[in-house]
Amino acid sequence: MVKSVALVFWISGAALTPKEQVKMPPRAHSKTSRVPRRPFESARLDSELKLVGEYGLRNKREVWRVGLTLSKIRRAARQLLTLDEKDPKRLFEGNALIRRLVRVGVLDESRMKLDYVLALKIEDFLERRLQTCVWKLGLAKSIHHARVLIRQRHIRVGKQIVNVPSFIVRLDSQKHIDFALTSPFGGGRPGRVRRKKAKAAEGGEGGEDEEDEE
Repeated sequence: MVKSVALVFWISGAALTPKEQVKMPPRAHSKTSRVPRRPFESARLDSELKLVGEYGLRNKREVWRVGLTLSKIRRAARQLLTLDEKDPKRLFEGNALIRRLVRVGVLDESRMKLDYVLALKIEDFLERRLQTCVWKLGLAKSIHHARVLIRQRHIRVGKQIVNVPSFIVRLDSQKHIDFALTSPFGGGRPGRVRRKKAKAAEGGEGGEDEEDEE
């Protein structure tokens, strides 16, 4: 009986603190990637493997994630193309979609039409990843080294350190990509190994000075 009363008391929330009783907003659990319908299609497997190696991706799920984003954009463009050219919805949403793609550098300014949106490829989005931009700017020795630098918080975009390799870089932010001020590559504090070597070198020089005095 005591246990049942305690259980009811706990379920009612009377024993919880006000902070614990605050309801959290519902989270969106929509999928960010879509598994291919044909899992063992030879041509697709080869093309995905090539993209993973060329852009230094972690796995094929990153390719599928970009593919899902691209399919949503193309679906929206197809729906807008079914409307009349002077339709208010097509004018408003179409221009907004095109401006957004131009802003991130996926679509060229000379191709600002919905027809060109349908011609976009996965490579157009992968080229705008922070990892790819860091490598092409010469801040890293390879595409894989660029991913390591980003994950270890050596790269900043403007004043903000970004440690997400898949971060999409806008055109106006590309010129602000550089080493972080706290990074050893950007003139910050030396790394652990370099500090250890410097300390060992100082100790060795101190020992040699003592021997010379003797």
